[in-house]
Amino acid sequence: MKHKQSGFTLIEIAIVLVIIGLLLGGVLKGQELINSAKVKNMANDFKNIPIFIYGYQDKFKALPGDDGNVANHVTGGELCTPAATANHCVLNNGLIDGAWNSEVVADESFVFWNHVRLAGMLTGSTSIAAADYLPTNSNGGRIGVQSNVNFTTITKNAADTASLITGTYIVCSTGILGKFVKHLDSTLDNGDPDTGSMRAILATAADGKSVTSASISDGDAYTVCMGI
Repeated sequence: MKHKQSGFTLIEIAIVLVIIGLLLGGVLKGQELINSAKVKNMANDFKNIPIFIYGYQDKFKALPGDDGNVANHVTGGELCTPAATANHCVLNNGLIDGAWNSEVVADESFVFWNHVRLAGMLTGSTSIAAADYLPTNSNGGRIGVQSNVNFTTITKNAADTASLITGTYIVCSTGILGKFVKHLDSTLDNGDPDTGSMRAILATAADGKSVTSASISDGDAYTVCMGI
């Protein structure tokens, strides 16, 4: 009596392998699309802030954050609170004073978001006390802007001051993974985070010299700043 052999045929195994390959390809392609969408959103953050600045300036003849007459321009407009520290809140001086990552009302860079939102240029909370007042990027990192005067986040040694970021304003976004930094710099600048208008440092550093493409680790988080 012949016994029927159990198991899979070569054709069945081949079909299973093809299906697995298609599934893996779909997963990888889906992840690639997700990553591309994140980079696109981050790039838009950098592109949109100049629109807010110049749109507000065109409408009210003042800079958001620096607008000493904001109460006459938009209902609920907040003024920065002058503090003892210089270069933080000097209204109507044509600068967005204060650090890009400020979390206090003493800085123009902090009330900047209140001004542009009340002007209808950006959605989000207009209350400076709200937990979600400060904007974040698609990776959850903080976004901010300041004038290029007194900017210290990205530094060079004293002999290399000519290589500092140029531009009237500096936009910074933090918590950006290394693999996104490379793509972002290629999208908006020259692909090298140590030269050009866009630079990057490790997010764990308060400030420092920008990193090179070769030294970037895909899994590490970085702060990326761009001159506009």
